[in-house]
Amino acid sequence: MPAQDNAEPTLTREDVLKVAMLARLALSDAELSSLTDELSQIVGLVSQLSELNTDDVEPLAHPLDSQNVFREDNPAPSLKTADALRCAPRHDGECFLVPAVLGESGSA
Repeated sequence: MPAQDNAEPTLTREDVLKVAMLARLALSDAELSSLTDELSQIVGLVSQLSELNTDDVEPLAHPLDSQNVFREDNPAPSLKTADALRCAPRHDGECFLVPAVLGESGSA
């Protein structure tokens, strides 16, 4: 997206096509046009945040006062391998077998 001074940031059709390709999304021409418009509006709204004076605002990780709500970490016996694999569609007795998602397909 090219930088523009004092203008609403806009996304081009090519910007959206590139993001769709990276996300492995196949978009129709209608979806591409619609998403280009919608995402341009979102980027424009987000850019409005830079207009706010935040000099006196402390950085925070969460807008609400929150505390750690995690439970105690108490060691307990693990699930036996045979029990974990019992309902698996494919396994080799030790591991789940799943289709390859990256690169060449292996033995799975």
